Amino acid sequence: MIAPRTLRLLVLWDVDHTLLQSRGVGREMYERAVPAAFGVPFRKLADVSGRTELDIIAETLTLHGIQSTDANTARLAQALTDGYETGRDELARRGRALPGAREVLAALADDPAVHQGVLTGNLRAVARIKLEAFDLARFLDLDASAYGDDHADRAELVTIARYRAAERTGVTFDAEHTVLVGDTPRDVEAGRRTGVRVVAVASGRSTASDLRAAGAEDVLPDLTDVSSLVRMLVPGEGR
Repeated sequence: MIAPRTLRLLVLWDVDHTLLQSRGVGREMYERAVPAAFGVPFRKLADVSGRTELDIIAETLTLHGIQSTDANTARLAQALTDGYETGRDELARRGRALPGAREVLAALADDPAVHQGVLTGNLRAVARIKLEAFDLARFLDLDASAYGDDHADRAELVTIARYRAAERTGVTFDAEHTVLVGDTPRDVEAGRRTGVRVVAVASGRSTASDLRAAGAEDVLPDLTDVSSLVRMLVPGEGR
């Protein structure tokens, strides 16, 4: 275990379109999960960009004329998890880790000053499956993280992740020593609302201009310039 006195930065990574792409598998999982959970044909998926799974599930249930109760939410969440579990090989075959993702995670994992987790709208179990499928989970502390089934509001996930990281490491990571890396304006908004630093990556559907308009000051086109990204995330390291 890392000695608490050496840690001074918590880096929280978004998953989809920041670290990896499922290339259509995510939508197809909903197309399978709705009929599996409720015995009705799939109609329409809610907008998913930057949203938490609790939020997506609630709207998707409504779009299918199904009440958004805790029981129905849990039912669809379980069907999604089961679908990803049985579809691990399909996900690994069709999706991909984004260029530079594994390299930058590895570089930061070697830095004793940095603790890495995720902050994602995915369900906890689904996030693990996705990260394992592309050999990314080993660089991340998935218990010092926050997920789309922890809270419907993405900004609340920042607080949850910081609390879990403190429990895991014995270090309190204040806003100044927490960095959120994501690809959507909702990631930027979550960082701004909680006061943590945001590094935005235009590797998803949002352009660099979209991310800057949302308030991001640090914007990169992708993760391929590993040394520059590490310097941006961990300033003053002399890299």
